[in-house]
Amino acid sequence: MGKRQTGDVGTLRPAPVEYSAAVDRYLAAADLGSASRRVYRISLHGWAWPLVDRRAPTGRERRGARPPVVPLALLDDPEAPQRLQQGLDDRAAATQPRTLARELTCLRAATAWWVAQGWIATDPAIGLEPPTPGPGPAPVPSDAPSAAGAAAAGQDRARAVLALRAALRELTLWHLLHESRAPIEQVLALDIDHLDLPRRRTKEHVVGPLSWGPGTAHLLPMLLAGRTAGPVFVTDRRAPVGTPAADRCPVTGRGRLSYRRAAELFTAATRPLDPAGRGWTLLALRDRTPRNGPARRSPGAP
Repeated sequence: MGKRQTGDVGTLRPAPVEYSAAVDRYLAAADLGSASRRVYRISLHGWAWPLVDRRAPTGRERRGARPPVVPLALLDDPEAPQRLQQGLDDRAAATQPRTLARELTCLRAATAWWVAQGWIATDPAIGLEPPTPGPGPAPVPSDAPSAAGAAAAGQDRARAVLALRAALRELTLWHLLHESRAPIEQVLALDIDHLDLPRRRTKEHVVGPLSWGPGTAHLLPMLLAGRTAGPVFVTDRRAPVGTPAADRCPVTGRGRLSYRRAAELFTAATRPLDPAGRGWTLLALRDRTPRNGPARRSPGAP
């Protein structure tokens, strides 16, 4: 993209590298009052999450959440419109139509301005549309609460994912996410020496302890065969020079698997299961079924 001439004095200003910086530059140039500028900032920061295949925070968490670091060039990625549409669909499930329309308007205004500045080559917001409301939910028997139906649907979706033919690493990660219901960041941060395999849980000293069930217990030993230290989930290739030792397997030299790569693989694998053909986010593995306690442990475990 290079530089773009802006302003009345004709000065050349380099394009920002990061999405949040582009948001700041757009808001500084926009003719908005302080209240509107605040609303635009919250809305635009919210679009950063789906650009890296993550679901944006909702409710009170949304206002104070720090958006992920996103290269502005990611808006030119061919999959950017698909990621934004997925984010739009996710927001529609918990947002009033008027609010959703406002957030989409904020995005369209910003991306159009960035294109005009020459900072991005294409406008990924063109063609985005809120999902069309259906005719309404199917009737639910009076003795069956709607929450139970939603939980059953979530379980069916998770079962379909776990039945997919996939690489051992992905199957192990998906089972662990589903059975532990732990955040993906916590799971990817696990090291081998954090694990208490016989008890199907992490060791006592690990921050944010988690436990798992029989599916993970069956797969983990196969995934870890020949490795006794380093990250549990590693990349397919050797880590770049300069990767911290804590994020590199001492046996294979491979680096810790990133959230973004894990999300990309999951979305690609679940496209055949998604009626819309876009694939799902990793949140599909975290159903909302109530739990009475931690995952079952092996017989005799305390």
